[in-house]
Amino acid sequence: MSLVRYQNFVDGQYVKNQTNAFFDVTNPATGNIVYQVEIADDKVKELAISSAKKGFNAWAQLSGIERSRILMKAVTLLRERNDELAKIEVEDTGKPLSEAVAVDVTSGADAIEFFAGIAPAIEGNQQSLGNDFYYTRREPLGVCAGIGAWNYPLQIACWKAAPALAAGNSMIFKPSEETPLGALKLAEIFVEAGVPAGVFNVLQGDGAVGAWLSECPEIAKVSFTGEVSTGKKVMTSAAGSLKEVTMELGGKSPMIIFEDADINNAVSAAMLGNFYTQGEVCTNGTRVYLHDAIYDEFVDALLTRTKENIVVGDPLDQRTNFGAMISKAHQEKVLDCINKGVAEGATLLCGGSNVIPENAPNGYFVAPTIFADCHENMSIVRDEIFGPVMCLMRFSGEKEAVQKANATDFGLAAGVFTRDINRAHRVVHQLEAGICWINSYGLSPVEMPVGGYKQSGVGRENGVETIKHYTQIKSVYVGMQALECPF
Repeated sequence: MSLVRYQNFVDGQYVKNQTNAFFDVTNPATGNIVYQVEIADDKVKELAISSAKKGFNAWAQLSGIERSRILMKAVTLLRERNDELAKIEVEDTGKPLSEAVAVDVTSGADAIEFFAGIAPAIEGNQQSLGNDFYYTRREPLGVCAGIGAWNYPLQIACWKAAPALAAGNSMIFKPSEETPLGALKLAEIFVEAGVPAGVFNVLQGDGAVGAWLSECPEIAKVSFTGEVSTGKKVMTSAAGSLKEVTMELGGKSPMIIFEDADINNAVSAAMLGNFYTQGEVCTNGTRVYLHDAIYDEFVDALLTRTKENIVVGDPLDQRTNFGAMISKAHQEKVLDCINKGVAEGATLLCGGSNVIPENAPNGYFVAPTIFADCHENMSIVRDEIFGPVMCLMRFSGEKEAVQKANATDFGLAAGVFTRDINRAHRVVHQLEAGICWINSYGLSPVEMPVGGYKQSGVGRENGVETIKHYTQIKSVYVGMQALECPF
């Protein structure tokens, strides 16, 4: 049986490359190659730039309300095709269908709906200067580039496209080569909804295509989601043409659980913040700091629920709530990290190995893993693993907890659990993280800006704040009287 081979999506249609170069895409839950994708060559790249420019000229001329109506049609199509698109995400990522149906497509549609609503409201200011006055216009940047990650491929494509298109820009998007299909389906939906050809193009390939987008002087902005090391390369490349840059990078986020916390709720948060999407979430709270007074009670409840409630297996089975790692290589990386944790002296409470489910024996699974007796010098505590590995640590006082939580180069997210509302805000205000939760974890509604401190990123995605990252201010001074001149 021959495999389907997808092409790049440029100027409103699929376009064949000249080199015939392609790559295989593997289903992480089965280990089988499920389809192939052509790599963008020079011809495809050139067409993507020229069509994005042309698309921008047409799209930016529309009023905000006209762009809003078109984007709302795309929202309707996304919601109508939720289950179909969710299945694509499952086969690409290995995450459970129950997650993808409830979160991946719906959150992407939410983002487009939110920014479509903002599009008609993008405005400048006016101020009197005596007889004269000035006003400002908030104008689109032009052609923007989006570079996505593989853990939430369709959601990330929507998160980047939504504010860019709402503000009147065009976008060239490169999904991860691990998960390339969702972005193509989004491009089809945009065209079907009435977005002009060239406004959202999809280029496929590995880091070389991403590097070209970052360097291309005809691209005004690049928005990247991924690893810190790759983000630094993208930022360096973008500096050559002084591009606007947004970076949503990695994390090693802390959860601080005080003695008065709701234990059941805190356990729920720790499990969500370590095992949801198999631990492949950048905001995951992998460093769990427990007050001495509730340490034993918390650990007992955590181990009981982990052993009894997590179902590892075929992601397309609705009973499954824990899926496969994205690739064989990533599975091996996570297992290597776990082995280092054992070698460094951490106590393995559960997990620590691969899993071979009966209904998915060839998938890339890693058991939910919990370590105790961890300390800040261990690699499992310092380094982002991007897998289902939780590190438990003790603290006895508030000051100690804050110091330990901030002892990292990352600053993406953090969580605080306490019934003392004064302490909750006091501690959150001291944490060096761009996204903080109080008595909750992991929820990122589109209304809320997300992004990191320190090496976890630059700029913000989502929220009204993001429109600032996809527009530029033009000041217009209006002279209402004869200009004084000394010459």
